[in-house]
Amino acid sequence: TSESEEEEEEWEPKSKIARRPRLPKKTEAKTKKAAAPRSIVARKMVKKVAIKEEMDESLPIAPVEDNKMQLLKPKEEDDAGTKPKSLNRKPEVPKKREINSFQGKNQNSSVSDEKPSTSVPVVKQEKCEEEFAFDEPPSKKIKLNACPEGKPVKNLGGNKIKEEFEMNWDIVQALSEITNVEPWVCANLIHLFQEENTIPFIARYRKELINNLEADALREVQQTLEELRTVAKKTHTMIQKLKKEGKLSSCLLKGLLNCRTLEELDHVSAPYKTGNKGTKAQRAKQLGLEPAALSLLQNPVELNLFSYIRPNTKGLANIQEVETGVQHILADIFAKDKDTLDFIRKLCQQRYISIQSTLAKVSSKNGNEKDIDKFQLYHEFSCNIKNIQHHQILAINRGENLKILTVKVNIPDGVKNEFCWWCVNERWRPKQFLKPEFMRILRSSVEDAYKRLIYPLLCREFRSKLTSDAEKESVMMFGRNLRQLLLTSPVRGRALMGVDPGYKHGCKLAIISPTSQVLHTDVVYLHSGQGFREAEKIKRLLLQYNCSTVVIGNGTACRETEAYFADLIMKKYFAPLDVVYCIVSEAGASIYSVSPEASKEMPDLDPNLRSAVSIARRVQDPLAELVKIEPKHIGVGMYQHDVSQTLLKATLDSVVEECVSFVGVDINICSEILLRHIAGLNTNRAKNIIEWREKNGPFINREQLKEVKGLGPKTFQQCAGFIRFNQEYIKTFCSNKKNELGSRALLTKAGALSKKKSKLTPCALPNPLDQTCIHPESYNIAMRFLSLIGGNANDIGKSDMQQKVNAVIQKEGLEGTAKRLNTTVHTLQLIIDGLTQPEGYDIRTDFDKPDFKRSIVCLEDLSVGAVLTGKVENATPFGVFVDIGVGKSGLIPVRNITEAKLSKVKKRRSLGLGPGERVEVKVLNVDIPRLRITLDLIRVL
Repeated sequence: TSESEEEEEEWEPKSKIARRPRLPKKTEAKTKKAAAPRSIVARKMVKKVAIKEEMDESLPIAPVEDNKMQLLKPKEEDDAGTKPKSLNRKPEVPKKREINSFQGKNQNSSVSDEKPSTSVPVVKQEKCEEEFAFDEPPSKKIKLNACPEGKPVKNLGGNKIKEEFEMNWDIVQALSEITNVEPWVCANLIHLFQEENTIPFIARYRKELINNLEADALREVQQTLEELRTVAKKTHTMIQKLKKEGKLSSCLLKGLLNCRTLEELDHVSAPYKTGNKGTKAQRAKQLGLEPAALSLLQNPVELNLFSYIRPNTKGLANIQEVETGVQHILADIFAKDKDTLDFIRKLCQQRYISIQSTLAKVSSKNGNEKDIDKFQLYHEFSCNIKNIQHHQILAINRGENLKILTVKVNIPDGVKNEFCWWCVNERWRPKQFLKPEFMRILRSSVEDAYKRLIYPLLCREFRSKLTSDAEKESVMMFGRNLRQLLLTSPVRGRALMGVDPGYKHGCKLAIISPTSQVLHTDVVYLHSGQGFREAEKIKRLLLQYNCSTVVIGNGTACRETEAYFADLIMKKYFAPLDVVYCIVSEAGASIYSVSPEASKEMPDLDPNLRSAVSIARRVQDPLAELVKIEPKHIGVGMYQHDVSQTLLKATLDSVVEECVSFVGVDINICSEILLRHIAGLNTNRAKNIIEWREKNGPFINREQLKEVKGLGPKTFQQCAGFIRFNQEYIKTFCSNKKNELGSRALLTKAGALSKKKSKLTPCALPNPLDQTCIHPESYNIAMRFLSLIGGNANDIGKSDMQQKVNAVIQKEGLEGTAKRLNTTVHTLQLIIDGLTQPEGYDIRTDFDKPDFKRSIVCLEDLSVGAVLTGKVENATPFGVFVDIGVGKSGLIPVRNITEAKLSKVKKRRSLGLGPGERVEVKVLNVDIPRLRITLDLIRVL
């Protein structure tokens, strides 16, 4: 379009400006570009009718070294002898140009089956092949030389991102700078989020648009985008308010529109808030001293401060008061100037700025000694703000909130001296010679601006940035730990006994079947002198239900209960059963046991017994059980109560959605609670799916999801790839229904049944691809790939399929095959994974299972140098807590966790370890009085 051509002119490097005259028909319009913006609109309207553009959605978005993409020009320019303008002069540009290409993936792209087109760029209007299109304009097409075929994509308005609230900064650039993500990826993500795409869907099915970013990075971009939009929204609200009150000036408007953070906005708008008695500068302006202040900077020769003296007016009574008023106005001007603030911020980045905490005087007299001792490390603490750790910031903030610590930011005097010199001699240097008394006022104004306005602003900014980063890291760490916990490998195919330990009220028992059905519940009193008698009951139950695995909750009386079972196992009391036990976190179990969901699921059970059932199910299928509990109650985080609860909830909910979606659910057997966490679904939609299933029988294929009430095209697009179908079950169901239909037909023919009663809906046809992670939008490509390798959809997951895929990929390569199928490498890789993964494949098999034990070790038995195995319980920025089976977790300091010690086989999201991972450790130190164990990591098992 004309708009894109205008933007291309801006993208050209200076060294190639000489080539511009090769577009003779455009020269006249270009000369008027700045003066007459309406001409751009006019040309755009004309060319919109003249041409349709085509673009291949399958091309990778990231630029390639030898990328030769060229946009074909309209026919009239070709006739004039012009050459197509190349887009590969600047590598970032092709990235941004293709941000719209993901839209084509929402459509059933039968266009890809057509032969390559050889027609000129002016094409006839094509019919939109999207199944769901309600009063939408037909999709545009863009043609590229790399793929002349073209695929339909929706035009989202080009490269310029139009925000609801415009600011003086570009949101794409700001987002890129804050998150360190490439601008073209940020532009794509903004469009993807505007289209209400979920993070699991983007991470799996739009990899080429996001440069293969992981879900954590996508969440960070999404949160930063929301923060920037919040700043823009609040800025415009403030502008409207000030405009209504008549306080808005052009200078203030510019300052407000430059704000990127809420702290900057607060700094600029604070003097104008309603109810504020006014700043010193405002009061001086009300006295009429603003002209004098401006004159001192611009025309000091004609300035006479004595003419402003009014003996009967407070603030103007003498020359000293007049000078003070002028000084306050100048200080306000300096402190609100963007260039001045940018200089001082840049200066601070080059100097040693430290944050210091000391024991507060009040707390040392009146405080609780126990609380004060907790912050012993921070009683005399100082650290460079560039090197301080996130957990240290959160600890300091907590101590300050409890009035135990006093915190301040130290900026060296050298910063102030250099800043004052720069202001007087460069930035605010008067245009004419200054008298000594005026120079004194200028210097005093700069010092006043720094001490009273700029220094407090810098301190607030530093503290706010450090706190914000620490909170985000804490939340991200919580999310990583939660993901590791949710993706713990399930223990299937065995009956389990869950034990919720207790003293006075006994230990609650629950035995569940391999399919999670409750077989038996009971209460035993192991710690009140009846242990031997209760052992008989436990043995009888284990033998009766052939249960050889005991799951013990880690709450009250856990240690004693573990010792009890370990003693019986060592004596082989449960023979012939080879009984093992494991310890599992019972965080949130008591909250879940009294929840409405638990009451609905287990209405006949006492809440105390429900917690025992929950403990057993956490080992059998951790994901299905833990999604029933609010994530923040699972308790695998750091300072979770000190961080933004809104951010914490949003992140953890997103992690749960990601885990459930990536594992996938069988639509015909999963619970409503699990289903509502699938990407794109919510409580109402999950309920409607369950109701449809109860009314019409099992789902046969993914297409039937479109029949569910409230499940529109967007929802179907987001959730379809994460929903699975057990093909054996569906084939059996369809076979039975076919037989029933046949018998009904025979009876009707014989007259035994009336035609009205004989009506029975024919069974829908199952699709073998529905059992894979392949999205329905890629079924067409998957079928063409199957025909290319000579495979059959019914052989999905078999070794024969793997051999055929390997043969083709080795021959043509992944990129060559993708090009032949006219798709992206990422999409082809996903199709290959879906076709070759065995039936019932679960990504959780790559994660660790619970650590089953038969014996117990006491804290007193530990010795320095002992080598033990354990399971990671929690991970923090300063280290990892490991359960080594002695009742107290040991700490591996973060300095002892190196890349060389981590497993090379397992794919890692970060250098750290996560809950559930089994490790081999060496004891470095045992402090029995303080119950502290320090460990060294040997290797990850």
